[in-house]
Amino acid sequence: MKWTSILAIYGLFWVMAGFIVLPFGVRTSDEMGTVKVEGQAESAPANFSARKLVIRTTILATAMFAFFYANYFNEWITVADLDVTTYIGH
Repeated sequence: MKWTSILAIYGLFWVMAGFIVLPFGVRTSDEMGTVKVEGQAESAPANFSARKLVIRTTILATAMFAFFYANYFNEWITVADLDVTTYIGH
C-alpha cells in the first residue's frame, strides 16, 4: 500500500472518528449550572474543548486504522466475503 493511500485512508478514519466522539462529554449550561450568554441556544455546549476532541479523535482513528491495516494484510474479510448475492441463492 502506498504511503499516500495510507494517509488518505487515515484521514477518512480521522474525520469519521471526529463525528463519533463529538457528542461525548459535552454538557450544556443548564447541566453545568453556569449562566447563559444572551442569545445562546439551550443546547450549546458550555465545556467544549477542542484539544480533548482532537486527542480522542486521534486515538479512535488510530485504533480503527490499525484494524483496517491488519485486515488489509491478513485478509480476514475480503471483497468476496461481502458479496451478498452468493448467500441469496442466485
